[in-house]
Amino acid sequence: MGIEQPMNTVKKTIYPRGIEHDLISCHCCTLVMRHSATGQFSCPRCHTALTQRKPNSIQYCWAYTLTAIIMYIPANLLPIMTVSYLGDTKSDTIMSGVIYLASHGMWPLALVIFIASVFIPLLKIGALVLLMVSVQKKSLLYKLQRTKLYRMTELVGKWSMVDVFVVALLVALVQFGEIASIQPGVGALAFSVVVIMTMLAAESFDARLIWDAKQ
Repeated sequence: MGIEQPMNTVKKTIYPRGIEHDLISCHCCTLVMRHSATGQFSCPRCHTALTQRKPNSIQYCWAYTLTAIIMYIPANLLPIMTVSYLGDTKSDTIMSGVIYLASHGMWPLALVIFIASVFIPLLKIGALVLLMVSVQKKSLLYKLQRTKLYRMTELVGKWSMVDVFVVALLVALVQFGEIASIQPGVGALAFSVVVIMTMLAAESFDARLIWDAKQ
């Protein structure tokens, strides 16, 4: 006779949360302590104010993300730099610069600028919106994957400034009076705001909220 195997052989491990055991972690020095035992409102090691979760995390994250979405439109429609060469003046947006580089055979540089200045900001905004909506809906799905998505979003944010760095470098180097000069455009300022806002949004989001949804 065969031996019957149980239907569910895989047990799901449920890890206890620190908040359920009155544990609190300092946001600055990461010291973990029992909150009620200390009776303090600040970290005994670095004196940072103690909170179980970042105050108003979702509200701040939404504010920064919506600002980034609004500024993303002029960042791509307005010229990011203006080039003057022998009296001829030409203004380029991010996409027109990518098209120009691609049309002249500089595909690697065009691809780098497209990924860093167009694809990554859109990806980061989309990821932040997904994380905030899932937290507000108290979703139980893909908690580990969403945590990894947050870490990736936080990591890649600074690389979106590649286009701004290129413009700043060119403005500093190409200043030859009437012969040739490069000036930054309004689009560069708008794009900088987009990058800064997405970085602040990622910083203000508390990833522990993902795991607060009850099983």
